[in-house]
Amino acid sequence: MFFFSCCFSNHLPGFCSYIVSKVNDMRRFGDSSIGNEQEAIDLINANAVSLNGVHDINPLFDKIGNARIVMLGEASHGTHEYYTWRTYITKRLIQEKGFNFIAVEGDWPDCYKINRYIKQDLSEEKKAVDLLQTFDRWPTWMWANWEIAALAEWLQLQNQSLTQRQKVGFYGLDVYSLWESLEAIMKYLEKVDPAGLKKASETFQCFEPYKEDGSSYAHATRLVPELCENEVLELLNEIQRKLPQYDSSAENVFSTEQNALIAVNAEKYYRAMIQGQSESWNVRDSHMQETLERLLDFHGQGSKAIVWAHNTHIGDSSATDMVDDGMYNIGELSRKKFPGETFMVGFGSYGGSVIAGNSWGAKMQHMIVPDASKNSWENILHKTGKINLLIFMDSLKDSVLAKKRIGHRAIGVVYRPQNERYGNYVPSILPSRYDAFIYNDKTTALHPLHITTNSHQTPETYPFGV
Repeated sequence: MFFFSCCFSNHLPGFCSYIVSKVNDMRRFGDSSIGNEQEAIDLINANAVSLNGVHDINPLFDKIGNARIVMLGEASHGTHEYYTWRTYITKRLIQEKGFNFIAVEGDWPDCYKINRYIKQDLSEEKKAVDLLQTFDRWPTWMWANWEIAALAEWLQLQNQSLTQRQKVGFYGLDVYSLWESLEAIMKYLEKVDPAGLKKASETFQCFEPYKEDGSSYAHATRLVPELCENEVLELLNEIQRKLPQYDSSAENVFSTEQNALIAVNAEKYYRAMIQGQSESWNVRDSHMQETLERLLDFHGQGSKAIVWAHNTHIGDSSATDMVDDGMYNIGELSRKKFPGETFMVGFGSYGGSVIAGNSWGAKMQHMIVPDASKNSWENILHKTGKINLLIFMDSLKDSVLAKKRIGHRAIGVVYRPQNERYGNYVPSILPSRYDAFIYNDKTTALHPLHITTNSHQTPETYPFGV
């Protein structure tokens, strides 16, 4: 399964022993037959749209229809084509269907900087590249890249003629920014509520001994299970109680409350991390879903969201072997919360190159992605003989592809291509996992900004890699 990469870390041996069992399951899965492969290939060829240019993707927008939430995935965090296709689709959703914001698998404080930049609230930042240079949590390349810089510049231009309420936003869904969120709270309260600053400072001090490594807090909770839980809950309650009296912009008030919520859920996440099962994954994706719903409420009735996250988050987990371990993701949660209003687009490729690290915190590398494994979804698509495809999953609902789980590649930020045959594939019933799928036979590596990583921050996506 996709968790294989985390076992290159020595922080959580109990958790990784669980992962090894999943790898063994994957080995057995890899030996299984997918059934009538030629039937699947013929069906895909009969129903898929060849993508020879961007305009060939027009049928996707007809299928999306009046969906309120469009989730755009990726099979890795380091592939150029996934970012550029998502950018093209995002631009058209904003211009043609009135989508209000983009919510990504990233930290709230960092992404809120982009939000302020594209809404022209950061006068000191002249270019998006300058702003992205400040993104220093490993893996820096996820958001500090030229592809995102180009999108941010476009969004700022798009927002110039709109009122503040109409401007398109850019936000982070993830739960990792415990210390950054606490620092943002203190900076805000220092200006608007000096009395409330005392509670925030006390909360920060509780976490201070564990600042260099989030996993150290997880280990500490073995001895004191509720180590800082009361502090973050009291801080959230204090901020929520005083929200009506804060007189700064509505969005900055919302952001302060969001940072307090992140502190609560991040503490819960780090505490759950040590349990070695699926709880920390579920805490993380539950937080993503809660944040998405808060953003929709903030933007008002009928607001629309575009979500950017790894396939393992946006592809319905109930159609994968994740369900066997009691795991769920934002895709499944959103489909249940907004039935008929959530549209999911998965992405994948047969081979090419990618940006990743060979261990946690390691220097990013340009890596070759080997050809997809036999019996995998990507291998079937390669055998169609088509270079780039758009497939609508309703055309496959009654096919051999809907009868059993098939391996679907998922590359994490920690990646060792030589070990791919032992993992990196999520057994999935593809017609149930997505509404549409975009396939590129060969993909190329992302174009990162070369910035220095802050080694004292818990890596983004830790310990899952996606």
